[in-house]
Amino acid sequence: MTDYTPDAALLAKAETLTEALPYLQRYAGQTFVIKYGGHAMGDPEAQRDFAEDVVLLKAVGINPVVVHGGGPQIGAMLKRLGVESTFVGGLRVTDAATAEVAEMVLAGKINKEIVGWIAALGGRAVGISGKDANLVIAEKVTRTEPDLNSGIERHVDLGFVGEPVAVDPAILRNLARDGFIPVVAPVALGTDGATYNINADTMAGAIAGALDARRFFLLTDVAGVLAKDGTLITDLDATAIAALKTDGTISGGMIPKVDTCIAAVEAGVEAAVILDGRVPHAMLLEIFTSQGAGTLVHA
Repeated sequence: MTDYTPDAALLAKAETLTEALPYLQRYAGQTFVIKYGGHAMGDPEAQRDFAEDVVLLKAVGINPVVVHGGGPQIGAMLKRLGVESTFVGGLRVTDAATAEVAEMVLAGKINKEIVGWIAALGGRAVGISGKDANLVIAEKVTRTEPDLNSGIERHVDLGFVGEPVAVDPAILRNLARDGFIPVVAPVALGTDGATYNINADTMAGAIAGALDARRFFLLTDVAGVLAKDGTLITDLDATAIAALKTDGTISGGMIPKVDTCIAAVEAGVEAAVILDGRVPHAMLLEIFTSQGAGTLVHA
């Protein structure tokens, strides 16, 4: 009788599974909120990797909730329609026509595409927006900026751009309990009855807090928060983030991302993670390995 000698690659796969075991046990039954956006949304291979990760999480007993963006896709559609866009503080000024296009792209095209990717891999996804079952109630965002001549702060009307003021996650809990993966578009009704476009990072953070999620993943186009020498900072809290803002290490577009993570943690999320959505299976590396793959923000 010949002794069986397993292939080294198969052994490596088995060892990977055993390494993941304690994390599988730790997170079984927990809720993860995932903000999906950035350039990874336009890469078919990255899209499949993301969908595979989400389906796998559900299969091992974790309840993923996906909140997606779509700024570039909205911009492309507006350009096709000949509608000019302007931005203030990173937020698109949204008049009635732009708001209509944004809802069409976010709650229609992108939302159903993501549902389709998950379904193609055997997952059971349901696409909704913040309007459904009053998931999110919004209020109009107010912003100011200095006048170029006088330097005096002036009010800027962003139109139909909102921010969450209330979240009722009942529909998300019900869908998760029944075996579905919710996919949420960042559109919501305002307290005034109007429809508002909401920054996807902000919407995802608010939903994560309302769900007391175990993890909030913010997928971006960078590895995470980088030190001045370009190395990845793997662990942060609010005090460290404040210091890094002061010395300029955290600046520009990373500031609202870390602020969203802090707000989610303060609302009850155990930890938030900023990581690169372009890296294949970045979420799985972060969740199921000891090394991790991004910047973890905790209380």
